[in-house]
Amino acid sequence: MAAGMRSAVTSEFWRAYREAAGLHHDDYDVVTFGADAEMATELAELVVAGIKRATAGLVRQFGPDGEPPPVVGGYVVLLDGADRPRAVWRTIEVRIGPLNSVNERFAWDEGEGERTRDWWLSAHRRFFGRRAAAQGFRMHDQIETIFERFEIVWPPEIADISWTPGDAVGK
Repeated sequence: MAAGMRSAVTSEFWRAYREAAGLHHDDYDVVTFGADAEMATELAELVVAGIKRATAGLVRQFGPDGEPPPVVGGYVVLLDGADRPRAVWRTIEVRIGPLNSVNERFAWDEGEGERTRDWWLSAHRRFFGRRAAAQGFRMHDQIETIFERFEIVWPPEIADISWTPGDAVGK
């Protein structure tokens, strides 16, 4: 994941959700998945299709000098590779553990590739390994990783929960 920037388009997308859900705050993050625009769009499409409901990142990418860490109940506007908002999610679970503590269920919920633990570990070793090489840190299976699950709350046609306008979604 990479932190995205708020824009007029993301603000309007959030405002539509906020008003429909009856929320009274603008506390949300903006993210894209992957390392490039093509991957960001591919993974956003998995979210829209209802396949991807989890993501993972290295603990070291979060914090004061990086992205805001996920929090249970937090909201995220997901962008595709063209910086178009595709969904709003609400984080429902956050776990920190070694990279190799991933289990089959999480690998399935992340929705990528073969959706197995072995495939997930191989793909994430490569992905995070490229980041380690570029940033000069050592990649290993015990590296602290944030495992995040989420539910889609907007737009209504792809939301994981059904609700009607005015419901207090996520309050």
